[in-house]
Amino acid sequence: MTRQHLLEQFPGIDADNRPFTLTAGDGLEVRAYPRSLLQLEDQAFFVARVGREKYLLVAAAPEARLLADFEGREVEGALADGVLKQCPLTHANAEVVRRLFDFARPVLVGVQNSFGLGDRLGIANPAHLRAVAGSGMKPVLAQQSIRELERTERQPEDVLDAATWAVLQEGYRDGFGADADHLKTTEDIDRMVNAGFTMFTFDPGAHVVNEADTLPLREVEQRVRNLPWDVLQDQPEGFLTRYGKTFTLKDLTLQPTPEQVLRGLLKYGGVIAHAVEMHRYFKATYPNHAAEFELSVDETESVTSPFEHFLVANELQRLGVQLVSLAPRFVGEFEKGIDYKGDLERFREAYLQHVRIAETLGPYKISIHSGSDKFRVYRVIGALREGHVHVKTAGTSYLEALRTVAAVEPQLFREILDFARAHYEEEKRTYHVSAKLSRVPEARRCSDDDLLALFEQDDARQVLHVTYGRVLTEKSEEGTYRFRERLLSCLEAHEEAHYEHLYRHFRRHIEPFCH
Repeated sequence: MTRQHLLEQFPGIDADNRPFTLTAGDGLEVRAYPRSLLQLEDQAFFVARVGREKYLLVAAAPEARLLADFEGREVEGALADGVLKQCPLTHANAEVVRRLFDFARPVLVGVQNSFGLGDRLGIANPAHLRAVAGSGMKPVLAQQSIRELERTERQPEDVLDAATWAVLQEGYRDGFGADADHLKTTEDIDRMVNAGFTMFTFDPGAHVVNEADTLPLREVEQRVRNLPWDVLQDQPEGFLTRYGKTFTLKDLTLQPTPEQVLRGLLKYGGVIAHAVEMHRYFKATYPNHAAEFELSVDETESVTSPFEHFLVANELQRLGVQLVSLAPRFVGEFEKGIDYKGDLERFREAYLQHVRIAETLGPYKISIHSGSDKFRVYRVIGALREGHVHVKTAGTSYLEALRTVAAVEPQLFREILDFARAHYEEEKRTYHVSAKLSRVPEARRCSDDDLLALFEQDDARQVLHVTYGRVLTEKSEEGTYRFRERLLSCLEAHEEAHYEHLYRHFRRHIEPFCH
């Protein structure tokens, strides 16, 4: 077989990108993804399954200059006029792909509407790309927080590599973001910069003084004096003067009282200082690294008022921090894995006020964290058609993986369900959830249809959602994973069913934003 004959087997563009059987020389039959084919000089590249594993296949002339750059083995006798190299999807090979092809590297997304698509298993991004196609929203494929990395025992490089292989498999060429989410320390920054991430979400939530809303004013005044004024480059009197006026932002008027200024300063002064220090460290340590910055204060008890948003963003701007997005703590409840709880009209009013501030001081995007399954909120934001928005999801993709397992291998899901029930009370401690374990049945009480119905029940969704780390990392006494390998093998064997569940679910997320 010649290289030309090999390439002629590829069909035309397949909207579903379903793998097809391709003969690649004597004794080697693979399942190739049609959209993955691309050529560079005298080399052709495509992604294919060889047995159960995915590989990058490189067909090239024997003297091709890039062939030696890839780890892998040459398939003996595959091509009469060249070499066919079977390359595992390793980090080293992903690095070569990113060096060769611009589209395989993350980009700065800017203020374009965007969707964060956290992938805790490393296999969901191809379906994410299919769901985002034609929406006008830029995908942020590589998105993982430090907490998620620790709980899944993954490395930042694993997350970025999974995104690179996904865009190659799907033939996607339009750019994707890479979000180093919920960074709390400069060590977190180092870790994610070195992996190649380009969006950095600072999470100074630990510095929010939630009780500033209710403390006696005298105590507020005293505690304000202890803020890190060397970093803030001012004194309380300067803040009172700067904000003791009326601010008109289109149809939003902010007229804070001195008390509101002091309470907002106490509540968010430490946030501002921490974000400034993180930003300064980044710029001093990595001056040539392309980056955009988000600030997140969503995982706190106290709601971010419009004036407090204005105060934080205005001070960050004064101190040299340019934001691409900001995640306030909204009114209502953004619990994990379920729809929004709260008054939609109040949310709509508050969201518009936050948009006015972002458009005036930016523009930058309003970021919706814990964005999984907030369908009521999506409809409100989509109908407004104002401002710029970024939505972050992660856990909902894991739930769609479990839904697939429940559909095709219910006994495995029964084991996971009972394990999740057993560990929910412990694992929920760092998550905003309200599920009651008593409302989630034991697996033995569920028919196969009942198992699938659990994915429409809020309590079950949250129990499954927050226990992902234990499910993915629990090991037997022999040191083997209890669920992880079986879970991944099941999803790989039923890839199209998994992709279909993800596609259908994420179209529900994305369509309200499509104009």
